[in-house]
Amino acid sequence: GQPSPQQRTETLGFYESDRGRKKKRSLSDLSLLRFISAELTRGYFLEHNEAKYTERRERVYTCMRIPRELEQLMFFGIFLCLDAFLYVFTLLPLRVFLAMFRFITLPCYGLRDRRLLQPAQVCDILKGVILVICYFMMHYVDYSMMYHLIRGQSVIKLYIIYNMLEVADRLFSSFGQDILDALYWTATEPKERKRAHIGVIPHFFMAVLYVFLHAILIMVQATTLNVAFNSHNKSLLTIMMSNNFVEIKGSVFKKFEKNNLFQMSNSDIKERFTNYVLLLIVCLRNMEQFSWNPDHLWVLFPDVCMVVASEIAVDIVKHAFITKFNDITADVYSEYRASLAFDLVSSRQKNAYTDYSDSVSRRMGFIPLPLAVLLIRVVTSSIKVQGVLAYACVVLFYCGLISLKVLNSIVLLGKSCQYVKEAKMEEKLFNPVLTATPGKPVSKPQSKFKSTQGISTDENGSTSVTNQPVHQKENLPSLLVTSNSDQFLTTPDGEEKDISQDSSELKHRSSKKDLLEIDRFTICGNRID
Repeated sequence: GQPSPQQRTETLGFYESDRGRKKKRSLSDLSLLRFISAELTRGYFLEHNEAKYTERRERVYTCMRIPRELEQLMFFGIFLCLDAFLYVFTLLPLRVFLAMFRFITLPCYGLRDRRLLQPAQVCDILKGVILVICYFMMHYVDYSMMYHLIRGQSVIKLYIIYNMLEVADRLFSSFGQDILDALYWTATEPKERKRAHIGVIPHFFMAVLYVFLHAILIMVQATTLNVAFNSHNKSLLTIMMSNNFVEIKGSVFKKFEKNNLFQMSNSDIKERFTNYVLLLIVCLRNMEQFSWNPDHLWVLFPDVCMVVASEIAVDIVKHAFITKFNDITADVYSEYRASLAFDLVSSRQKNAYTDYSDSVSRRMGFIPLPLAVLLIRVVTSSIKVQGVLAYACVVLFYCGLISLKVLNSIVLLGKSCQYVKEAKMEEKLFNPVLTATPGKPVSKPQSKFKSTQGISTDENGSTSVTNQPVHQKENLPSLLVTSNSDQFLTTPDGEEKDISQDSSELKHRSSKKDLLEIDRFTICGNRID
């Protein structure tokens, strides 16, 4: 029959008591040994988050590639600076001589052109005159008195002075090339235009004053470094080297984009080359004091290696962590190298609008004139030339410098063409983009092979890399050939948008500048957008 309610209640109570006994038994199984056993045998699967771990591995590989990629860029950039620096000592005097010869013999040939001299020749003469005037002005600066005056200061005061000199050097470099460019344009501007300047002579005196003051500034830097080398306990040298590591703190933890990193890379190239020249000046002054004893060079050698090694180590660590924190690949340094190579190749074109040494100055903030004035002053005061044999050695040395400059230029031009070809930038060289001056539209070309801006092209549409520029006619509209560098290597974060978008969208994208628009304005100030 049917179970009674009492029996049904007893049955339910039995099952509930049995379930409670099982629960108590399972809780009693979580003992300490079982917990330890679970911790020892617990597993997990990394492939469940494959993208994350792949990204971490790529970051490690990027940090491992940074030293090689960075040093390749530094090596190429330093030789670019060396090429612009050697130009002042080798080809510039010859170009000034040729320009003066043309000016003297001009009445013999008659005036075939409205200009007495070509714009490039005027700029060369101005550079040569500034160099000579500043060299004679530097004779009134006593290096020995400056050395003893700096040596009498305390270590901490010298450390502060050295930091102030670095800041002042960046400010001088930032404004100096503007002064020189203003002088060159004022001296070569067509006379038919309305005068909107103060005159060539005031600009010339401003340029002379700038080069002289900047040369004195670099001399104080070299003197401070010389005092650090000659200090007994080397404490000042250690403090100055530690200043490089402080640079890591000020740079690593900031947000960087590719363009900002390009600015920093150019600044590091300029800084490293300048330090090499300062070390050369220090070695010359010390060798002069010890009567050119070769044994003393080996005394200086460890300190020189220590300064160079610290500079390289700081640059590698700084760039490695910047690329890590901002998710920038190491391949970006090959883009930077191609951008610098593009400047060199563009300066050899027929439609080039600037000399390459000035292009390096605008790109890296490296202005060779003040450094050249100081080096000439130190060399002439350290080395005494007496006798016919000594002058013969000077002539041979000058011929060697010319050979080094020509060889360096040929190798750099060949490597630059290789880098430009690898970056697929050849079409940018032979298809310049024309932009009108404000208020004037750009007319379309009439024919495929027709020359624009009065620049002659061959039947293949290519321009010469070595010929002289062709003077534009005065009645043509004022057009500006933008450096093709302005059209290459844009680095947007996402997909590239159409360049024909309206101005409002372009304003929002103004922070994503082209790599080759980066110049000394942001380099010398280390401004981070």
